[in-house]
Amino acid sequence: MSLAVERDCPYCETSREFYQAASTRHHLGVKEKWHCPECDYGFVTIDGIDTSA
Repeated sequence: MSLAVERDCPYCETSREFYQAASTRHHLGVKEKWHCPECDYGFVTIDGIDTSA
């Protein structure tokens, strides 16, 4: 389980390494919250599926 993921940040407009802010196990799977260290933009994944729109 990685505590960081490389991803494009829509606010910084560049590729950033997001850090894992939280992780919880639910009946749907593992819910993870990720945040950009530069602008604090965040998104959530559930079982690896990105829920940001």
